[in-house]
Amino acid sequence: VQIGAEQPVPPMPEQHLAKPGLEAQMAVKPRFMAEHYKGSGKLEGQVAIVTGGDSGIGRAVAVLFAREGADVAVLYLNEHEDAAETQRCIEAEGRRCVTIAGDVKDMEFCQQAVDAVVAEWGRLDVLVNNAAFQEHASSLLDITEERFDETMRTNIYGYFHMAKAALPYMKRGAAIVNTGSVTGLKGSKLLLDYSSTKGAIHAFTMSLAANLLDKGIRVNCVAPGPVWTPLNPADQSPDKIVHFGESTTYGRAAQPEELSPAYVFLASNACSSYITGIVLPVTGSVGE
Repeated sequence: VQIGAEQPVPPMPEQHLAKPGLEAQMAVKPRFMAEHYKGSGKLEGQVAIVTGGDSGIGRAVAVLFAREGADVAVLYLNEHEDAAETQRCIEAEGRRCVTIAGDVKDMEFCQQAVDAVVAEWGRLDVLVNNAAFQEHASSLLDITEERFDETMRTNIYGYFHMAKAALPYMKRGAAIVNTGSVTGLKGSKLLLDYSSTKGAIHAFTMSLAANLLDKGIRVNCVAPGPVWTPLNPADQSPDKIVHFGESTTYGRAAQPEELSPAYVFLASNACSSYITGIVLPVTGSVGE
């Protein structure tokens, strides 16, 4: 089934990547440029931070933000080759980009990164919390305390750290966009810890939105279904990844460029000034 744009369909290549996964090493490269998307200044003159912005959804979001007129700071773990390519694409859109390597589990890193961006560009208008860790497990008994802590501290503590660091700089009209997941809406028997963090992110989004109403800062969340990014071949075995996305109504995974316009929509007051505290599913399936 193909609805809308023609995109790659399963079977996907039998490939496994070492964590955290490099987009540059993927046999089938994710599509992130959204070539038919025309910018119209929805984020003109603004400054955005995108965590996990080196690849996947984060890269696609960073590129579209630049196309809409924003300067973008890309935070990433250690995927330097991918981050450099994202920077090249942002600058090709005519906007400024800085890349900052570090771990969102570390509050000190998050604070230093935000401080550096504001020192460089003088403002912060949009925060996209997107960095994530996931690893499949067939049983709860297979999840160690260390692995559970890694997932929790990356996926929910990381969002908390970044929001806490960013908020003192964000003024009325600013926006936070979090990346949730369909697994946070439905659960996932093979992603017990990951889906738990995504459910927490959805609740964090709604709660923070209510908390920041008086400050005029909107907080929303995009909940993707399966998306073709390095996160997945870095997690699943080659025999499983060939079927990635088959379970959706579309019969395929999304490409990052099919998610990024949703982030522009929620970041821009021109599009969504009357929207806060929502979890927007972009799942490729009916009724999700």
